[in-house]
Amino acid sequence: MVFLCGLINILITVTKIRKYIIRAIPLSLQNAIGGGIGIFVAYIGLLNVGIIRFDSGVPALATLDQPAFWLFLIGLALTVVLLVCKVKGAILIGMVATALIGIPMGVTTATETISFTEACGQLPSTFGVIFTGEGLISLFSDAARLPLVLITIFSFSLSDTFETIGTFIGTGRRAGIFSDMDEKAALEPGSGFRSKIDRALFADATATSIGAVFGTSNTTTYVESAAGIGAGGRTGLTSVVVAVCFAISAFLATFVSAIPFAATAPALVVVGIMMLSTFREIQWNDLGEAVPAFFAGVFMAICYSIADGIAAGFIFYCIIKICQKQAKQIHPILWVSTGLFILNFVLLAIL
Repeated sequence: MVFLCGLINILITVTKIRKYIIRAIPLSLQNAIGGGIGIFVAYIGLLNVGIIRFDSGVPALATLDQPAFWLFLIGLALTVVLLVCKVKGAILIGMVATALIGIPMGVTTATETISFTEACGQLPSTFGVIFTGEGLISLFSDAARLPLVLITIFSFSLSDTFETIGTFIGTGRRAGIFSDMDEKAALEPGSGFRSKIDRALFADATATSIGAVFGTSNTTTYVESAAGIGAGGRTGLTSVVVAVCFAISAFLATFVSAIPFAATAPALVVVGIMMLSTFREIQWNDLGEAVPAFFAGVFMAICYSIADGIAAGFIFYCIIKICQKQAKQIHPILWVSTGLFILNFVLLAIL
């Protein structure tokens, strides 16, 4: 399914449908998505370290009775101080320093890992399996399951497409891929976008399918990329350096795995704070703009889904524009996207 999802993404990227979808999103919703990604990134950091707990389904601050929590708070304070003092490489310095402080606290410890040699030895059991009888053939072999399979692929593709779009909008505005636009210009083809977005979208789409051939889960643009942008990454050279570091880390798995969530979570929190700046562009005193912005931004973190937040934002945007007798301002692509989201919700409810 990941492989098929990648093929669908390649198709809608080559035909520039994904780019047109981004252009069709009103500026207010783009800013809301950008800020929402910030909340989402910070929330992921807090959940990773476990400082937010859920008692009987109710979120609450965990009791600070574990060394990992104290290490996180130390790392967060240290990173914030470094950023406020405008120290270059503040986020990286904060992570390294926090990891080192965690050694005497017993938090930074090497864990059980699979060596690079062992991982390569497992490749024959995962590489290319989707083209065997246990892969694509088995997916469509049972006619009784076919409707469920097709609905799942549709839901997965829709979710993945808009998760990626939301991440691109949030991180792209922070990185400068998108230039500032007014609402009118946002709906005009060719305005306010640079060619970098075409290459970025295509790289994301192809990575999904290529990763699936190797047997990985969905290889896509993740909101944690905002940490690199927050540290100053703005060009493709950043990705090349990260790729080289990942390749090297494969041989240093024992050391890399020793870095605890308590050392990386502060970076996600502070980057999330940085990304909240796009909220200031939203007219919160205008309910017609504030309601869709709330669902596209804040709601995505509450329900822990970028796609669901965007869906809710789209739906309320259309409802409000219709009530204000401004339906003509809704881009046709936005109508189609909203309809697909509603269809997806209905199908999931039926299943």
